Amino acid sequence: MRHRKSHGKLGRTSAHRKALLRNMVTSLLDHEVIETTDAKAKELRRVADRMITLGKRGGLHARRQAASVIKSESVTAKVFGELAERYKERPGGYTRVLKVRQRIGDAAPMSVVELVDRSS
Repeated sequence: MRHRKSHGKLGRTSAHRKALLRNMVTSLLDHEVIETTDAKAKELRRVADRMITLGKRGGLHARRQAASVIKSESVTAKVFGELAERYKERPGGYTRVLKVRQRIGDAAPMSVVELVDRSS
């Protein structure tokens, strides 16, 4: 039974899913907005919020935990500097998922994931 299983499999193996989410969270934190499918957006939101929380926590252990997920050292520095400062008063909910359209090729529902309070 799948009672209380909290994350989706996205039709991928665990290693593929981990790599996908690592790439997506790195892109999201770098560009602050990305477009992806609805299911991927919902999974990405969990990982991205956790990375920003680690950035707010600061410290060496938190930085190493974030660096194990984020693939770019410059993005890790951004999380622990700019983003940690921007969200220091916000107690969570750093990302927003907006449903936008259906993809032309296969009618997959698409969403935009963005960081709240981002500079436009």
